[in-house]
Amino acid sequence: MSQTVEHGQNWDLSYTQSSRRLDLSYTQNRELSWLKFNARVLEEATDPTVPLMERLRFISIFTSNLDEFFMVRVGSLFDLDAMLPDEVDNKSGKTPRQQLDLIFEAVRPLIRFRDNVYAEVSRALAAKGVEAVPVDKLTGADKQFVQDWYKQRIHPLLSPQIIDRSHPFPHLKNKALYAAALLQERGKQLLGIVGVPEQVPAILLLPGQNGRFVRTEEVVLSHLKKIFKIYRVEEQCVVSVTRNADLTYDDDKFDESAPDFRTAMVKLLRRRDRLAPVRLEMQGQAPGLQQMLEQMLKLSPQQTYACSCPLSLSWAYQLNDCDPSLYYTPYTPVYPAYLDPQVSMWEQVQQRDVLLFYPYQSMQPFLDLLKEAAADPQVVSIQMTIYRLARHSAVVKHLCDAAENGKAVTVLVELRARFDERNNIEWAQALEEAGCRVLYGSEQYKCHSKICLITRQEKTGLSYVTQIGTGNYNEKTAALYTDFSLMTADPVIAEDAVTFFQNMLIDDMHSDYQKLLVAPFSMKDVLLRLIDGEIARGSQGHIIMKVNSVTERELIDKLAQASQAGVRVELIVRGICCLVPGVPGKTDRITVTSIVGRFLEHSRVYCFGDGALRQLYISSADIMTRNQNRRVEIACPVESPEIRDWMSHYLDVLLHDNTKARRLLPSGDYIRVDQVDAPALTAQQYFMEHLPQLRATQVPRQSVLDRLFHRKKR
Repeated sequence: MSQTVEHGQNWDLSYTQSSRRLDLSYTQNRELSWLKFNARVLEEATDPTVPLMERLRFISIFTSNLDEFFMVRVGSLFDLDAMLPDEVDNKSGKTPRQQLDLIFEAVRPLIRFRDNVYAEVSRALAAKGVEAVPVDKLTGADKQFVQDWYKQRIHPLLSPQIIDRSHPFPHLKNKALYAAALLQERGKQLLGIVGVPEQVPAILLLPGQNGRFVRTEEVVLSHLKKIFKIYRVEEQCVVSVTRNADLTYDDDKFDESAPDFRTAMVKLLRRRDRLAPVRLEMQGQAPGLQQMLEQMLKLSPQQTYACSCPLSLSWAYQLNDCDPSLYYTPYTPVYPAYLDPQVSMWEQVQQRDVLLFYPYQSMQPFLDLLKEAAADPQVVSIQMTIYRLARHSAVVKHLCDAAENGKAVTVLVELRARFDERNNIEWAQALEEAGCRVLYGSEQYKCHSKICLITRQEKTGLSYVTQIGTGNYNEKTAALYTDFSLMTADPVIAEDAVTFFQNMLIDDMHSDYQKLLVAPFSMKDVLLRLIDGEIARGSQGHIIMKVNSVTERELIDKLAQASQAGVRVELIVRGICCLVPGVPGKTDRITVTSIVGRFLEHSRVYCFGDGALRQLYISSADIMTRNQNRRVEIACPVESPEIRDWMSHYLDVLLHDNTKARRLLPSGDYIRVDQVDAPALTAQQYFMEHLPQLRATQVPRQSVLDRLFHRKKR
């Protein structure tokens, strides 16, 4: 497959290698692995130690995760089945059609599990006064209130339609909700459908009640008999269609008349809502209606899922004023104790490297650095890559201020950040209007790296601060995702950063770097060499990798080789892991730990060796085919002894989690970590209570974790 086609798709299948030449005994299909990860998310909704409203939100996260999975992964497999039906996945040896069949089969029990969990959580919430009241159970003032709301706010926005020769089947928008009915007229069956207005809130709180509410789609559904009053309603339910959202960015898809990449992206995005359907969801049982919709949408029964749980649970985040005990105890990211907000961030970074640990520590020090740079007369330039931004972004404000203050501001905005394309297009335009130089990176490779370079004119020459992170410059996710942000005055890293931005301006992906690892043309090779270094140490070798996903075949095989050489390999993988641990003679010295908790584990850390010789990197890249081969990514060495020691301690804490952590079995299933005699430890709770101090002196070799265990055991 050509690079032009491949880079536009979210395929990590590497079909150019024949699976017949690969050992499939210690690998598994990425799609099925992802589904098991999402089941782990849903499992959090069953945990009695998690507050009830947060359990409801985990069901919502599971649901939205599954929506995106169908839009992107299932959508891309349908495309691949049409283009290359005989090619096989190099982790499972399955064709696209075989993978689709396995996915459809695996999703059905997950939907049943979700229905049961939702019913259980709903009953428990109702006992606490938080309840989605069925419309037919409303009485008195509540019933009148909802009826008035329907007449005033919903009814004027409805566009009901029947489908017959003169009324063609309408386009059903991706993931929009519709109230649908099977209608009877003189022995003839018709389909009636009405969209749930998107302009109306998803729920309506009943008067005087903080927790009792009705769902908008249920209100619309309850009025179908009146809406289609000249017909007899035989069946009715709420339905939703999921469409393929896996846009390709091939040159031949763009309008050649478009003056630039941004304009072409705007036109391309208009296609997303009209791509082919891949799934039909129905809340309730309506076999006749289901059959009619499947025929009209050209879907098989395999692609239809009937459930009792609402099709959208985004409203779970609108219920914020209930009993505080129903939520996590509020946590506010703190300003690091080892930084002085009254002292210039530039000066503090010049003195020593600064590590920020989100969401436990605030993003504010980095924002302070940007704000300071924007106003500093001696700062001459700011260069930054942007992948995802908050809707109200202080980062953009400071960059615009810097440009308006005469700084040379260069921003590489990745327009192809999936589902954030429109947001990034708007920000790119705002940056341009403020006087920033905006570029969109290479057309062949998404730029997923997180790097910012600030250059200052001193009397003795130029000085620099380079910031490199594992997560986006997004204030919202910095309070929800675990990530690292390293700020350093290291001149060699700054020199690499200068080279990186110059290379991006001329579309040069092949240059060498001194300290930074840069994908797609050097990072994987260096990682392979670092693993080889541990292989050479045999049973003394040690590798720890914390990432979101592991799918890259060459690195998987190298890790298996390390295991066979006696190296201890500890993988901390939140989501997909195509490497199966514990296979005798193949991966029996590899463990895979997955942690799902209050915060989304997002940081990527690569660690090789132990003690003073340990090499440790933070990175924007996962161990995935797309990150290593088809994206621009950066990994940065952590060289400060105190930060490296603390991060080693951080990895120890994650590997000792015995509450939220699960271990991956050779079967591909996850089990709870056995606590044995160890005290209960939840890593995320631990970090909320034990933030890194990182004083000028090194962290003692006996970590806080060791002392904690020693104290509890006594």
